[in-house]
Amino acid sequence: MTSTPARTVTGPATPTRSRADLVVLAVEAVLLAAATAVGALLNARGVGLHADAAPLFATWRPHLGWGTPAAVLIAAVVVGWGLPWARTAPWGRLLAAGWLTAVAWTLSLALVDGWSAGLAERLTPQAEYLHEVPRITDVPAMLAGFTGRILDFQPESWSTHTAGHPPGALLVFVWLDRIGLGGGAAAGLACVLVGATVTVSIPMALRALGAGDAARTVVPFLVLLPGAVWVGASADGLFAGVVAAGLALLVVGGRLLATVGGLVLGFALHLSYGFVLVGLLALAVLTLRARHRWTTLVAAGTGVAGVVLAFTAAGFWWWDGYGLVVERYYQGWAADRPYAYWVWANLAALLLSAGPAVGPALRRTALEAASRVRAAAWPRPPRPTGATVADAVRSAGPTVVLPLTAALVVVAADLSGLSKAEVERIWLPFAVWLLVAVAHLPAHTHRWWLAGQALTALAVNHLLWTVS
Repeated sequence: MTSTPARTVTGPATPTRSRADLVVLAVEAVLLAAATAVGALLNARGVGLHADAAPLFATWRPHLGWGTPAAVLIAAVVVGWGLPWARTAPWGRLLAAGWLTAVAWTLSLALVDGWSAGLAERLTPQAEYLHEVPRITDVPAMLAGFTGRILDFQPESWSTHTAGHPPGALLVFVWLDRIGLGGGAAAGLACVLVGATVTVSIPMALRALGAGDAARTVVPFLVLLPGAVWVGASADGLFAGVVAAGLALLVVGGRLLATVGGLVLGFALHLSYGFVLVGLLALAVLTLRARHRWTTLVAAGTGVAGVVLAFTAAGFWWWDGYGLVVERYYQGWAADRPYAYWVWANLAALLLSAGPAVGPALRRTALEAASRVRAAAWPRPPRPTGATVADAVRSAGPTVVLPLTAALVVVAADLSGLSKAEVERIWLPFAVWLLVAVAHLPAHTHRWWLAGQALTALAVNHLLWTVS
């Protein structure tokens, strides 16, 4: 599918705007420092944060590893040559190179902790999905009895991560095992390979929505995503790839691909209960489509409904699972973790996953959205008869609508009280869409912001021992 030329979104880099970006960067630094200091104080007082390096679920352990030289080299190459090359490279070659480089970046960060601790054994602890895989001998029986094993402190209760998600998450690793890819190494590599596909799905979606220049701008930022620290290896990295693919399929083709996208998003709904919020991103993507929005909505909705009906017929009803998960959530650490700390410290953790460029980029995106609202309110010339809210949304463009919708999703997840800690990995499927906002940063500053993204990942991975 060809795309229309994208409007330039970076705008003039006035001194005032540049200073405002630095002010936002300073606010980010203060937020992170406050979250770290208050977290250390609360831990010292014995408050149940259950996160030794709050706001991250990690422990302080400065270290180097075999992946260090590779990670530094990849960062240097992408920062030094990636941006100009992304602007002119053939489209297919750009996507292939972006995915391969993202895989290399993620694996190199994982190998800083070593092959076993960084990748092969990340998904094997008792709390993880792989703990359950050998015990699944009958998939239909597992699905039919899944909700009966969600609550804790009873015989045959699911392990923490399995209980905290719908059965689709466990099914992924069961299927891998069934095709001969069992064990922690194969599962970790699957998370990396699928998670890195966000470097393909998101640019394809942007290009299909007419933002071709922005799609090229975003690729290097997705490649050097600081959240790659958790993509390699956690199931949430795989989830991010699945969600991004489902959303992209809604716009890159016709009704058939939209139906496939609905199937993918329906399955994503059975990977994590929190992905009900992905519905907001799906509506935003569909609204931005230039043509056949309603038929695409019906096609996608049919796909989602098909997956929900299939799981329901197998004995798992999503809503029952959600109610029990909320109860299980407060049987564990969530009962101790103070909402008053995590409701704002979560945002500091998100900054370390999405990167420091996100704050200034979202500020510029919000300003662009505000200017669009003012233009819609006082149109010159008068707004055409029959113009709708959807028309106003489409005029704002994907580089405004998508990251702001992702920000709204993050706020909703944060205020729910069901995301206290560990959001650096849990919110990965939303964080990658926040990075679309970097298209609004001045082009001449992209290299500096990209360097900041890479340094954030390197600092986190070498100063802390992260936990998936």
